[in-house]
Amino acid sequence: MIRTVQIRDLTIGEGKPNVIVPIVGRTRSEILGNALSMDLAQIDLIEWRVDFYEDVFDSVKLLNTLAQLRDTLKEMPILFTFRTKSEGGEKEIRINEYVNLNNEIAKTGLVDLIDVEIMLGDETVEKLIKSFHGYGVKVIASNHDFQKTPSEEEIIFRLKKMQVMNADILKIAVMPNNREDVLKLMRATNRMQTEYADRPVVAMSMGGLGVITRLSGEVFGSAMTFGAVGQVSAPGQIPVEELDVVLNIVHNAL
Repeated sequence: MIRTVQIRDLTIGEGKPNVIVPIVGRTRSEILGNALSMDLAQIDLIEWRVDFYEDVFDSVKLLNTLAQLRDTLKEMPILFTFRTKSEGGEKEIRINEYVNLNNEIAKTGLVDLIDVEIMLGDETVEKLIKSFHGYGVKVIASNHDFQKTPSEEEIIFRLKKMQVMNADILKIAVMPNNREDVLKLMRATNRMQTEYADRPVVAMSMGGLGVITRLSGEVFGSAMTFGAVGQVSAPGQIPVEELDVVLNIVHNAL
């Protein structure tokens, strides 16, 4: 039985997949400008991809920008993500810097979720998840492979590991090299969601081949998907207006 995750007025894990849109501005003005320009009616959650931000390592500027972003987005849930270079991010970061940065953000109460990469090391990940929960912040555990699609069993293993570590939402994104890779990701997600998961799973196959997984998550067990307004944060993201139409078509047909 999948238990839903409640964040503000947003329920994750039932019905039509929730739509996440990333903000990838490099300057404060770009970040706030992106937030102001978005039609929030078709968006469920905003991800701030802070690894794009030029002043991410300046604590004062970072917290000031976050406060302004929170004020701009009002009650819209915010996911805070520093994507490491090894998983497709924009900047290098040491483990201790990653830990300190995310803990500092969790303490502010200005974000609703924080992304934690499970390949950072079990002890680090478990401590971060416990720490964030202590501040009332939910956790999306994540893993990204921009080169290939692991085996079906390996995908399930990684998602089960996230669950054991007590992440609230389990996310994996992989790169397909052929159509079978896309089907592999969908089969693994379906098995995870029906046989092992007790919380929401988010899974996608990236690039053009994997677009179907961003559209049909409700069919194979993925609870959220990523749409784009302007610049994308990963290959294969679809403009949010087009995404909304297809998600509704699929949802109404089920």
